[in-house]
Amino acid sequence: MPRQFYNASEAAKRLGISLDTLRRWDRDGRIKTTRDNGNRRLVAAKEIDRLRGEADPHFSARNRFSGTVTDVKIDGLMAQVELVIDDPAHVVAIVTADAVGELGLAPGMPATAVVKATSVMVQGS
Repeated sequence: MPRQFYNASEAAKRLGISLDTLRRWDRDGRIKTTRDNGNRRLVAAKEIDRLRGEADPHFSARNRFSGTVTDVKIDGLMAQVELVIDDPAHVVAIVTADAVGELGLAPGMPATAVVKATSVMVQGS
């Protein structure tokens, strides 16, 4: 039977963040935690999946590209986030700087690019 809860350090490891970041996310309300009898943080497996962007029935597997953030460039209100999907494949997304801050995106952390478009065209010369 799969685990339903992880302690804070296990959850941080599964999310690819530090324990301090997990604590900060808890204080900021960005992650839902519960407490055990010893008042230690517990994180539900479903919450980890939610934060990792896994098991969302609204998106098919072909719309999702899991990888690792390799670069974040913030310029004013906009930011450029680069993920390595499968070296040498990269996905570059232009998002708001606020979104980068809210997601806590930083090089080395896992992330998932979710593509939702009617068409994407690239033409070389």
